[in-house]
Amino acid sequence: MSGSGGSADFAIVLSPRRVVMYVDGLNLYYGLREAGWRRYYWLDLRRMSQSLLRGDQSLAAVRYFTAKFAPNPADPDRHTRQDAYLQALDTLPCLSIHYGYHLPTTRVCPRCGASIPSYEEKMTDVNIAVALLNDAQDNLFDTAIVISADSDRSGPISAVRSRYANKPILVAFPPKGVSKELRRVASGSFHIGRDALRRNQLPDPVMKPDGYAIAKPQRWS
Repeated sequence: MSGSGGSADFAIVLSPRRVVMYVDGLNLYYGLREAGWRRYYWLDLRRMSQSLLRGDQSLAAVRYFTAKFAPNPADPDRHTRQDAYLQALDTLPCLSIHYGYHLPTTRVCPRCGASIPSYEEKMTDVNIAVALLNDAQDNLFDTAIVISADSDRSGPISAVRSRYANKPILVAFPPKGVSKELRRVASGSFHIGRDALRRNQLPDPVMKPDGYAIAKPQRWS
């Protein structure tokens, strides 16, 4: 309160800008694998997302987009390792998991021409696009950060930016990942550094509310 002239001085308090994180799960996984950083697979996405924010920002939500691996004779435990991680993520507050699926297909070996059984991820593109557009329309974020190096994300990012010019969308590239197209359409971009991964690992084990312990897969040590 001012002591002169009977006038009052009011402090203007600005609310932190809300950030929603959109994580392209398999793109992040393959980036870590290409970098040889298997030890960081047990990643606490909520803590890492928080570490990427500025002081005037607050984390409103983390949306994780993935598809479950099918059993694979070449790596028979891959789907169980992924399932352990998904269960661990499911214990984190403010984090939701959005599932696509893998469609069986075949690819041709460029060396011998043989047909090799494979899988193609489906629905992640659509799920990320719908979530971005819906969240922008519902005014659930002031800034969005998309963790991906997949240029397929450029369409929804461009659409949201053109419709909601006051809502910046940044792209955080996983290790070994980059996309000129995403850089072109986004409000800004940066790489996720090794320290952000190393410092934000889940505990081992992760305890579920019912007391069940989820252990980090030994292969990820």
